[in-house]
Amino acid sequence: MTSASVALDLWLDLFWLHALVFLRVGPVVALFPGFSERSVPARVKLAVAVVFAVIVAPAASPYLGNIDLSAPSAWTILTETAIGLLMGVGLRLFVLALQTAGSIAGQATSLAQILGSAGVTPLPAIGHLLVFGGIALAMMLGLHVQAAQMIVLSYGLFPVGDLPGAAAVADWGVRQVAGAFALAFTLAAPFVIVSVLYNLALGVINRAMPQLMVVFVGAPVITAAGLGLLFLLAPTILTVWIDALQAFVANPFGGKG
Repeated sequence: MTSASVALDLWLDLFWLHALVFLRVGPVVALFPGFSERSVPARVKLAVAVVFAVIVAPAASPYLGNIDLSAPSAWTILTETAIGLLMGVGLRLFVLALQTAGSIAGQATSLAQILGSAGVTPLPAIGHLLVFGGIALAMMLGLHVQAAQMIVLSYGLFPVGDLPGAAAVADWGVRQVAGAFALAFTLAAPFVIVSVLYNLALGVINRAMPQLMVVFVGAPVITAAGLGLLFLLAPTILTVWIDALQAFVANPFGGKG
């Protein structure tokens, strides 16, 4: 065997190694907070996914020692993509939690509709502020580095070709969705509490003074209160959110199920 054929075999092994890693990395990047936004061009997303694959491949290569890299099967392609998709969905749920919290807060303070970007009405301004603030904070704290580490460690939990059971995936998905909604309501709870107190006070005033147009008096008050709460609580909201996100990245599946 000549040196040229040895070099060719080496390059082919490296190519298939990175291609196999790209199958798991690609879905994560496609749903990654910040990179998956609509404003990011598809070419940039593809470039980021390739760079992530190049970064993760050397660290993941010990987990792929027993895999035939020359001919990945259709099952291998399916399992790698599915595992990457699970991790990507888990990360994306945290962005949806921030959006939902912004929609709840906006509705509670009469600043937006409850559906947010899920319907015809666009995402409220509070939701935009929380999402962009959360993504910026996550990037500043090295979420991309932690995500690369999460992908590498996932090979020890789910080796190549080892797809988690459907029942375990269903339980995990239910927990993640329920946790996202619980986190969203927790983040927006101060706005909901202030809204309830405001409506109770408005009802009492309306009963005491029926001739007073309480809506015209109360609307500016609840709007100002909502903006004041956002100014005071935004750092705390983002801190709670980033702690939950980092806890997920550290242990995305909660152990192999």
